[in-house]
Amino acid sequence: MSRSINYSASPLLASKTPVWRSKFIVAALAVAFAGLAGRAAYVQVFGNDFFQRQGEVRFARTLELPANRGRVLDRNGLILASSVVAQSIWAIPEDVDRTDPKLRQLAKLLEMPLADLRKRLAVEDKTFVWIKRQVDEPVAKEIAALGIKGFHQRREYKRQYPEGEAAAHVVGFTNVEDRGQEGVELAFNQQLSGRNGSRRVIKDRLGRVVEDVRDVVPPVDGPDLQLSIDSKVQYFAYQKLKEAVLTHKARAGSVVVLDTQTGEVLALANYPSYNPNRRVNLSGEQLRNRVLTDSFEPGSTMKPFITALALDKGMVTPNTPINTAPGRITIGGSSISDTHPHEILTVTEVLQKSSNVGTVKLAMQMSPREMWETYAQAGFGQKPQVPFPGAVTGRLRPYKTWRPIEQATMSYGYGLSASLFQLAQAYTVFARDGELIPVTLQKSDEPVSGVRVFSEKNAVAVRSMLQLAAGPGGTGSRAQTMGYSVGGKSGTARKQEGKGYADKKYRSFFVGLAPVESPRIVVAVMVDEPTNGQYYGGLVAAPVFSETVQQTLRILGVQPDMSVKPQIVTEVVEESF
Repeated sequence: MSRSINYSASPLLASKTPVWRSKFIVAALAVAFAGLAGRAAYVQVFGNDFFQRQGEVRFARTLELPANRGRVLDRNGLILASSVVAQSIWAIPEDVDRTDPKLRQLAKLLEMPLADLRKRLAVEDKTFVWIKRQVDEPVAKEIAALGIKGFHQRREYKRQYPEGEAAAHVVGFTNVEDRGQEGVELAFNQQLSGRNGSRRVIKDRLGRVVEDVRDVVPPVDGPDLQLSIDSKVQYFAYQKLKEAVLTHKARAGSVVVLDTQTGEVLALANYPSYNPNRRVNLSGEQLRNRVLTDSFEPGSTMKPFITALALDKGMVTPNTPINTAPGRITIGGSSISDTHPHEILTVTEVLQKSSNVGTVKLAMQMSPREMWETYAQAGFGQKPQVPFPGAVTGRLRPYKTWRPIEQATMSYGYGLSASLFQLAQAYTVFARDGELIPVTLQKSDEPVSGVRVFSEKNAVAVRSMLQLAAGPGGTGSRAQTMGYSVGGKSGTARKQEGKGYADKKYRSFFVGLAPVESPRIVVAVMVDEPTNGQYYGGLVAAPVFSETVQQTLRILGVQPDMSVKPQIVTEVVEESF
């Protein structure tokens, strides 16, 4: 039996639906679809560039392909600095299980406390953190073998320095970003760096490369840099300097060796030094390149310049007598004296005996301007033309401000200052027959020409006087070298403290050349604050000069010019200062 439906029985079904409501719903759906279509059009067409960039930010990466830094070589092609592959360890903290027992092994391989490792993993950035940079390759392989989830490796380059502390102040070092921080590494950083390449890739959330999105730009390795340094000369000079500093319980020391034919720096060493391969707890004392950055009053090493100027002006000849009695002279109310009084000395003997009185008597016959011009022409008061960071200018005050007593003291090395490097370069004037030659840190086989300071005749005459000063009866007799003739000048200067001079603090110097007839090298030595009973330059610095000269000339293949070993006197005449 069929059952009829009474629609009027339900108030809801019985109510009459308005026409506008159905139209509204349809219109609302149409607007919604239109909005979606508009949004799709904006995303796909009008705003496509923006969304492409946002997608790339999240998934595309430009990987830097580091260039291999150029090597630093000595003059014979031996390596002073080179780069080796080293892996850097990084992690995605959110992927690391911090309860993994292998973390203890990892910390041990990285030579860091487990607590420090966990602290690094607790950083705010959950997607990337450096764990340790530039890990040695064998260690990196052991870390990879652990297979700890969340840890990854990146290939980088680590700098190595085979000569260690002996050449540290020449070569310097780089930081973990492979940028030069000291020495040649800093001075020639741009040249050595090369140009990094790049690779554009898409990565997944785990940092894995999915695909390349453009061609790889290969890196351009940095070119090698060949220095003028001879690693054998450098090592030997450093060792002898170190021995002298330790023997005399000195604060520090420096030595520099120049080739007088080419102007090349064959050695440049300081002690204390540091190991650039393992830079831990370094101090300013270790890092300072004292040869170039420290200036001091050069003392008696300035006397040959006054002697040469007096000869050039025609004031005297090498045999002109000068009365130095009674061993002191008073100028402007101040007294200047010799350590050992003499009577009448020739100009040659004034330099040989290092007489302050004799030197002052020569200087006071000159004008301040003439002295100033000679010192300036020899390079004093001028910054050395080498690319080393921190090279000092020294001090040479304008001659118009000199008082008579200042002119007098400047004749024997007080009242002006210079670096050991400046002093060594200045002595090329005597090695090159009156010419000051430019110096270089890069290898150069070509002879160089210099700027004339003194006449050839008088420069040779002073060179002969320097030979006597370094021989028996001179202040630098311990500078004599077996098989080679040498010439040079010792110096001992009190150290300044505040506005005066310390009573028992000295710097000891010796600067000279060899062989005398045809000089091939200039060697300058400085020992700072020797405290073991001896402090005269002829006792402290001259032996380092002697041993460095002998070894250097043998390495360079220079034939001995003396058939027998000269007699080395045990007593040294004390130079005035």
